[in-house]
Amino acid sequence: MEKLKSIDIPFDIHKIRAEFPILQTEVHGHPLVYLDNAATTQKPQVVIDSLVEYYTQYNSNVHRGVHHLSQLATDGFEAARRTAQQYINAGSESEIIFTKGTTDGINLVAQSFAKAFLKPGDSIIISAMEHHSNIVPWQIVCQQYGAELKVIPMDENGELILSEYDKLLNDRVRLVSLPYVSNSLGTVNPVDLIIEKAHKSDIPVLLDSAQAIQHLPIDVQKLDVDFLVFSSHKVFGPTGMGILYGKEKWLDLMPPYQGGGEMIKTVTFEKTTYNELPFKFEAGTPHIEGAIGLDAALKYTQSIGLENIQKYEALLYQYAIEQLSTIDSLRFIGQAKHRAGAVSMMVGDIHPFDMGEILDKLGIAVRTGHHCTEPVMNFFKIPGTIRASFSFYNTFEEVDRLVTGIKRAKAMLS
Repeated sequence: MEKLKSIDIPFDIHKIRAEFPILQTEVHGHPLVYLDNAATTQKPQVVIDSLVEYYTQYNSNVHRGVHHLSQLATDGFEAARRTAQQYINAGSESEIIFTKGTTDGINLVAQSFAKAFLKPGDSIIISAMEHHSNIVPWQIVCQQYGAELKVIPMDENGELILSEYDKLLNDRVRLVSLPYVSNSLGTVNPVDLIIEKAHKSDIPVLLDSAQAIQHLPIDVQKLDVDFLVFSSHKVFGPTGMGILYGKEKWLDLMPPYQGGGEMIKTVTFEKTTYNELPFKFEAGTPHIEGAIGLDAALKYTQSIGLENIQKYEALLYQYAIEQLSTIDSLRFIGQAKHRAGAVSMMVGDIHPFDMGEILDKLGIAVRTGHHCTEPVMNFFKIPGTIRASFSFYNTFEEVDRLVTGIKRAKAMLS
């Protein structure tokens, strides 16, 4: 695989890495190898600068302010909405709702959609590879409304069994919610086919895109998806900020999720008239600097090109799989045909936590544990995995250091 290292990379990887200050640091005396991107991505200087600029030059609350600083803040805040709309090709700005992140977006849809449409005897479909954030909110509303939660099973490769999905679809299903990319297995689900099957029965679909947004180009109109959620911090932006995309036809029918400022048009003690989209779902003072940072992050990512990122990461991922496969007793957890972002593995009978601790001492950051997917770990009958997750600022040399580190840790722990 040495030839992979000499390929024409679609961007200057050294320039890219220089734009991320934290990548220049050392951990325990070793240059940092950051392979925990599925948990959160690092931030380029342009994003950091956007936050500093907001706080030092135009810190103010948004909307309704007539003074100069408020107008600047509002302009920056709403510019982020337009950028997010463009990034996923939403039909209009009113379909872009600011949230606290993926989890918040799922909870918003779960509570609001259920209040409008879920009745006793109805069902919600999720998948066997869900993050807890796409299990618990649906369990809550099913309990609240007397509905049933159904699960699309998966096989030993970590791929959904679509023939079983077909059997779950009926006239009592009100919504399907699943991940575009699995955070613990790296599986890229055939979401276009899953959406198509649901829509034949007039069932809307929500995509958890937390692990897809930084790896794959997403076009919500081409996918024809009804709802889509992602987190800013997964795509090089600040934490505490996210996006919910929803088709206008659904958002119009759904009641507000929370009450308070911004989501109102008029208020009396007798009655409140709700604001129009998207503000109907944005109660309270928003995470203004988070939106401005997300705007910078999405523009930065677009400047590199999602197609270029996808091409490079596919080669990096392929190289990682091939090199990790040379380690005796290493086994991959999840071996779907289409994977992206994350590689989960076990090495012999070594506990993932012990392996992770030694890798940390070598300056290598990976994630160990169940990755908020306990049902996945139960399916494979394991306590957790070692997860290495990649981004476009990672290098082939860092993969080599990971492989060397695992071999060293294995020798120490065996």
